[in-house]
Amino acid sequence: MNSNIRTKFAEYYLYFMMYSILGWIYEVFLEVVVYRWGFSNRGVLFGPWCVIYGTGALILIFSLRNLQKQRLFLGKIKITPVLVFIAIVIITTLLELAASYIMEFTRGDWLWDYRRFAFNFEGRIALNPSIRFGIGGMIFLYVLQPLFEKLTAKLPRKALYAVSLTLLIIFLADLIFTFCL
Repeated sequence: MNSNIRTKFAEYYLYFMMYSILGWIYEVFLEVVVYRWGFSNRGVLFGPWCVIYGTGALILIFSLRNLQKQRLFLGKIKITPVLVFIAIVIITTLLELAASYIMEFTRGDWLWDYRRFAFNFEGRIALNPSIRFGIGGMIFLYVLQPLFEKLTAKLPRKALYAVSLTLLIIFLADLIFTFCL
């Protein structure tokens, strides 16, 4: 495998895992601290990761990177961040809707219920969480991702490969444990 491709794969896999873990922490924080429901594993796997967050992060990185770099104006007002926010809301809402159907098909149900929120569709998606994902996506794209890119760029390649491979092995073991045993 080309060294540059291997490096990019390792970096993006690391981003996937970081955002999956951050998503799990966010979900547990909401459940324990905000809603005071008590702890439960908020992912579909055994480990502390919500793969929908990692998947969503990669989709946002790949689909919005070019838009994010644009300098679009409406008169003298820069509207690029507004367009990025709207795109994040749309993409994450569609991803959450698709995930709910996939989970229902594979597990018989999905892990959330938004029927208590106004402007919801079958309890699968709702305006309130979509806006939160938009805000979180802006923090992720404009603050966290540039920071993570700087940090991974400073990692020696051997360390990057070792960390990514270790996380991949743990993740694959979790998949096998969760779905095959």
